[in-house]
Amino acid sequence: MAQESVASSSPAREYSDTVVRLFSLAAVLWGVVGMLVGVIIAAQLTWPELNFGIPWLSYGRLRPLHTNAVIFAFGGCALFATSYHVVQRTCQTRLFLPQLALFTFVGWQLVILAAAITLPLGMTQAKEYAELEWPIDILIAVVWVSYAVVFFGTIGTRKVRHIYVANWFFGAFIIAVALLHIVNSAAIPVSLTKSYSAYAGVQDAMVQWWYGHNAVGFFLTAGFLGMMYYYIPKQAERPVYSYRLSIVHFWALIFTYMWAGPHHLHYTALPDWAQSIGMLFSLVLLAPSWGGMINGIMTLSGAWHKLRDDPILKFLIVSLSFYGMSTFEGPMMSIKTVNALSHYTDWTVGHVHSGALGWVGLISMGSLYYLIPRLYGRKQMFSVRAIELHFWIATIGIVLYIAAMWIAGVMQGLMWRAVNADGTLVYTFVESVKATFPYYVIRLLGGLLYLSGMLIMGWNVVMTVRSGRAAAAPIPQVAAAHA
Repeated sequence: MAQESVASSSPAREYSDTVVRLFSLAAVLWGVVGMLVGVIIAAQLTWPELNFGIPWLSYGRLRPLHTNAVIFAFGGCALFATSYHVVQRTCQTRLFLPQLALFTFVGWQLVILAAAITLPLGMTQAKEYAELEWPIDILIAVVWVSYAVVFFGTIGTRKVRHIYVANWFFGAFIIAVALLHIVNSAAIPVSLTKSYSAYAGVQDAMVQWWYGHNAVGFFLTAGFLGMMYYYIPKQAERPVYSYRLSIVHFWALIFTYMWAGPHHLHYTALPDWAQSIGMLFSLVLLAPSWGGMINGIMTLSGAWHKLRDDPILKFLIVSLSFYGMSTFEGPMMSIKTVNALSHYTDWTVGHVHSGALGWVGLISMGSLYYLIPRLYGRKQMFSVRAIELHFWIATIGIVLYIAAMWIAGVMQGLMWRAVNADGTLVYTFVESVKATFPYYVIRLLGGLLYLSGMLIMGWNVVMTVRSGRAAAAPIPQVAAAHA
């Protein structure tokens, strides 16, 4: 037992948490910014006059800024923070090349700032989730390769034999995103701010949605499942419900997700067989997705009572409910007959935000609420009641948002398909836009509630940091890790 004593405070025997702190705080900051831009463009869709006639504040330019800020700035910083935190604790070792890890922080913030400047100016490749021009794409690739070196180097120098399942998901996310980004961003530059895709026509569309759906599948799913498999057992103080199921979940998910992209191209020039394959793999995805959701929720077996008093667990478990709902809805919407109704409508917007706000947002917030106080020498956040308030405001906001978009989307699809006996359209497009107006107001209200929750979180984080101090976490000796 003497061998289990905690190591001294020598830097070599402490976890490399400086970069974890930086990414955690950046995630909260960009979360507020990303949600604020979302609220602005939701208001613009409701009242177009709010564009004020200023080109760089128009919906078409702010919308990619919103998606990039929420996915890559907020979600990306949360993934960097949690993966760097989890890989150290589960491998019982410091980060491999901590200075390179700090470079990934600086580099990633430069990418975010470059996006914030170029997108409102209209400098874009016009590819969904891959709008940034070629010089920024190169910086992303350099940062991402550095990230991979740090992460896999840490696993390679681990002091325990086993590689915990969360690291499998983080690792798959890092490798897949590198492959997706480099292939889809292949371009021919014609100037510093303009390039053309290396692909043409329907091939470009196919490569783009192979990338686009896997940005969802790996950036927005696999990475956040890594969070789920670490922070839910930690917060619940229970082991993962089924470790064997978590491994089956991993292999089934990463194999299947890669081939689901063509369902974004139903009823387009893409060959029908390719569309059908995308639909088939999307339907198969339901099984591993729900297996993972059930595994996470059932981790609370024997500890359900903790949900009453623990708002962090509420965030983590309810996020899984939204994950389950989104991964049921997605395969259903990939069915061609369903897609004929949903395609190009706000139903798709509701589905995306069910996953983004409900799954990605809530799991990130829950993980950060667990992580941040421990990084600053505290047992919990400055205000637990503020966490509870944030949870309920955010959840009500999500429900208002997605319910409004579901109703609006089905209504739009039905109005567009309605024809008179002579084959003419019953409704003009403008009539469908007018009918959608009240639902856009409800969406704006939901977005405002969600943004309010982020502002509460920002205040809570500032107070937690001010009342704590950056705390060094000692690495237990190897004997302790095996005990």
